[in-house]
Amino acid sequence: MSHEPTTGGTMQLDPKKLTPMSGYVLVEPEAKQTKTEGGIYLPDNTTDKPQGGTVIAVGGATYKDGREIASPVKVGDKVIYKKWGGNDVKIGTVEYQFLQFEDILAVIK
Repeated sequence: MSHEPTTGGTMQLDPKKLTPMSGYVLVEPEAKQTKTEGGIYLPDNTTDKPQGGTVIAVGGATYKDGREIASPVKVGDKVIYKKWGGNDVKIGTVEYQFLQFEDILAVIK
């Protein structure tokens, strides 16, 4: 069985078909701000890494000290997460975040 290599360092997957491992969620980050409130456009290298996004997939419960820890979020939730938490995975032109449950700081209602 042969596999076609990916080009440009990106994976050719449908992120909605991924199921994170236990204890993880997959988040599509919100778009980076490219313009200030005053109308000034920002170059790519000055924009901060997003800290919020939408949950698109949820892994199963995990266990710690013999206790089950269920996901604190569900698909479609808008969340805020740790700035340097998670693992970036580029699929197409979007850098998705695989986050551990404890990397999620809040759910936006």
